Amino acid sequence: MPKFLYISLMRLPTEKAHGLQIMQNCEAFAAAGCDVTLWVARRWNTRELRKVKDPFTYYGVEPNFAIRHIRCIDLFPLFPPESSGARLAFYLLQFSYALASLVLLLFSRADIYYSRDELMLALLARLKPGRSLVYEAHQFAPGRLGGALQRYVASRVGSVVAITGLLRQDLITQRGADSARAIVAHDGIRRGRFVHLPTRAEARRALGWHADAFIVGYVGRLHTLGMDKGVGSLVDALAMLEGAQLALVGGPDELALQLRQRWLAHSLPADRFHVVGQAPPADVPLYLRAFDVCAMPFPANSHFARYASPLKLFEYMAAGRAIVASDLPAWSDVVAHEETALLLPPDDVAAWADAIKRLQGDVDLRRRLGEAARESALAHYTWRARAERILEHIGSA
Repeated sequence: MPKFLYISLMRLPTEKAHGLQIMQNCEAFAAAGCDVTLWVARRWNTRELRKVKDPFTYYGVEPNFAIRHIRCIDLFPLFPPESSGARLAFYLLQFSYALASLVLLLFSRADIYYSRDELMLALLARLKPGRSLVYEAHQFAPGRLGGALQRYVASRVGSVVAITGLLRQDLITQRGADSARAIVAHDGIRRGRFVHLPTRAEARRALGWHADAFIVGYVGRLHTLGMDKGVGSLVDALAMLEGAQLALVGGPDELALQLRQRWLAHSLPADRFHVVGQAPPADVPLYLRAFDVCAMPFPANSHFARYASPLKLFEYMAAGRAIVASDLPAWSDVVAHEETALLLPPDDVAAWADAIKRLQGDVDLRRRLGEAARESALAHYTWRARAERILEHIGSA
């Protein structure tokens, strides 16, 4: 049984999607036959998440791997978000975590060292054989320093796992990754979360939502890396329809409040705008099943267009709900227009309104798209299948 060490700077638990992705991946690697330990930073957490005592239960995963908290210096609570102080706190956190991990790694051995953190892997490359290092890339690093660090890592690790085909391509052509050692592995779903699902009527009874309402839903953070995710355009599109409702499951709360004000500025009824806030991962399938349509209105910047593999897309698919999404190349190999989703020009409010109106009046179309998407997700995009493919690639590389 190969020893597998996943090293992450994340808070555990976290309200961000990468926490769910990492926990479910560790579970999948363990189920695929690895002896997995997840190293995370011992960091300050939000008041709400400090109440979570068991991260396995919170994320709904089997406790088939170990978790170790690494001490570090975390000054984030002392500074406002996006301030210069917060940036300095991040660098201090990153370096203190990396140094503490390296000291422990002098006395720890594994067959596979797996991480999404470039600095950690760059330091590891000085201590461990390159063939044992695996870099899971989730973005094309911006800036001269970030690019240089990513180039160093991509050229020295044994395997590169890119979450989109275009990210793999750019890591090869611009960051020096070896094409023979780089694969594409999109995000996915934990199959067990989407096997025994409630009906739409059952989900709405559980949530107290009107049985006959037409509800368009969005799940997840409303921004990432400081970038807006386009939900404001979705509000504007729904303002052009009769009787449509919007449900937001996620945050942060201040952005949800801004979107609510935008909704009200269109003279839309307040009771047709549902703000759920941050929901435990175990509850997300319930909300998805209560929606009629799941929306992913991301803008067409380079990050979303080339490098994003949104966890929400695969969970939308697995829930069997009709999807409206921005037509971007990052997921063009995952969903197809008129087959598993309706793919629309980003920021084209009229096109989004027309597509959602079409779904509003065509129950059969919603059912057909949802069933096709669910079949694709369960067949091709489970974490277990992803883990097995990555392990096979690591062995061959």
